[in-house]
Amino acid sequence: MTTLYDSIGTTYARSRRADPAIVQALAQELQVIPSGAYLDLACGTGNYTAALSALGGAWSAIDVSEVMLAQARGKSDKIAWTQGSADALPFPCAAFDGAICTLAVHHFPELQSPFAEVRRTLRGGSFVIFTGLAEQMRRYWLCHYFPEMMARSIEKMPSEAQIRTALQGSGFKSISVTPFFVTNALEDLFLYSGKHRPDVYLDPAIRANISSFANLASPTELEEGLEHLREDLRSGRFASIKTRYDTQVGDYAYVIARVDD
Repeated sequence: MTTLYDSIGTTYARSRRADPAIVQALAQELQVIPSGAYLDLACGTGNYTAALSALGGAWSAIDVSEVMLAQARGKSDKIAWTQGSADALPFPCAAFDGAICTLAVHHFPELQSPFAEVRRTLRGGSFVIFTGLAEQMRRYWLCHYFPEMMARSIEKMPSEAQIRTALQGSGFKSISVTPFFVTNALEDLFLYSGKHRPDVYLDPAIRANISSFANLASPTELEEGLEHLREDLRSGRFASIKTRYDTQVGDYAYVIARVDD
């Protein structure tokens, strides 16, 4: 993971930024207050950390990639940025009133250790995870054009059941899941951000900042998939293909785990 994000992290800011709606949802679930202390686990370039910090509280953030953190540090000098591993957090027990992890759990070798570390460092509040779920990703129309890439990506992505099991095993009590549906207003161009605007995937600068495209797609599959997509967009066939993948289970999800019932 360090090598991957040290590579794509150099251009991350071109298409990855904190989406205002996601920021508000995270803040609401955390119930951010000015006197609170909060953690961003696997913070990346700190987009969401900085946006949430502006709403209040004392924030700490940790990531394994120094390249990502170098960009993060330039966004705020009020946040305590730390390089380190998610499964060995360098923070004392009961240090935080809440924690977040956005679009990162699929990069953890396993979930139990990072979740247990988050639980150890929380004195109360919630751990809010924003992520795709394996069962949701099977309904991405990207599976039609990039089946091998998506199969590899889905294999890395935990299911709702796996996340619930790891959270429960780490000592969290009440766990709830709220689906998130991608719209054209989405400002953070992560994997399925082009659900309704497929042309975004034709831009190599955008693909370069999406880990599945950057790391899991072979050059042959990428070339063939993009050409297939271009042709379907030209012919109008894309609309019928997209309809095949319609779903009510959401495109991503907020998983909210509370320390207390």
